[in-house]
Amino acid sequence: MAIALVVVAGLYLYAVHKLRTRGDRWPIGRTLAFVPGGLGVIAIATLSGLGTYDDTLFSAHMIQHMLLAMVAPILMALGAPVTLALRTLPARSRKALLAFLHSRYFRLISHPLIAFAFFIATPYALYLSGWYPATLTSTWLHEFTHVHFLVVGSLFFWPLIGLDPLPIRWPYPARALMMIISMPLHAVLGVIIMQMAGRIATSYYEGLHLSWIDPASDQQIGGGLLWSSGDIISLLMLAAFVTQWIRSDERTAARIDRQLDRTTGEDNALDAYNARLARLAARSADSTPARAADSTSARSADSAPARSAGGATPQA
Repeated sequence: MAIALVVVAGLYLYAVHKLRTRGDRWPIGRTLAFVPGGLGVIAIATLSGLGTYDDTLFSAHMIQHMLLAMVAPILMALGAPVTLALRTLPARSRKALLAFLHSRYFRLISHPLIAFAFFIATPYALYLSGWYPATLTSTWLHEFTHVHFLVVGSLFFWPLIGLDPLPIRWPYPARALMMIISMPLHAVLGVIIMQMAGRIATSYYEGLHLSWIDPASDQQIGGGLLWSSGDIISLLMLAAFVTQWIRSDERTAARIDRQLDRTTGEDNALDAYNARLARLAARSADSTPARAADSTSARSADSAPARSAGGATPQA
């Protein structure tokens, strides 16, 4: 895991360096959100004491669950890694990535309703079935569950607050409604875990023979963490979403203003051109009587020699 995180961080930072070398700009906030933010949260969840005690304390596992499924995906989505890849990959690799993003499979799994169903159903299926006890005795299933948390969280948050291009992205009101619906569902599961008559994975935790912690009390703590921290994280997510919504409206208003300015400029230019044509037409109309008078004077001058010097017309 440590090697994988270092490699991903190195690739991201190299792509940012490549952009800046050729003169392109990449917001520092995105880099901070992805590398020390998202990848750092994954490191805390898997490589710190949480990773050591995630199969010993149910409360430690619950904190790890929240970090991998909610906190890390939010920060990684704000880092826009797909956009960075599309701007720095070679032509062939970029074409392959675009083909995957527009494939039927990715359109299916990234659909907001499908991602919402996985995001909500995963914790209920994990803790109310034999899935979680099985992860405590199988290393492969244990690690697969970590990856599953991260992937499902990313599929859920990427269409909602992510900055990367996606084949399906709902308008902001629909996304806000989905967030509001998802907020209490984790809290309900936390209350269910706290009020369960039996304990989750009873035989496993009793087999550890821990004298410094009561498994029943630890399960109460884990359920309380899911109940309380889920709402807190959801509120933070909603705050980030509202900020994006406001900025999107501001960008839309600015774009409309620029269009109106261009239209007004074109109208002014057209009005000036029409006024110039009108002045030319008026000048031409004014000069027509003068030319007619000049023609009449010229004809009179041509007939003058036919008169006598005294001014009388010669008689036959």
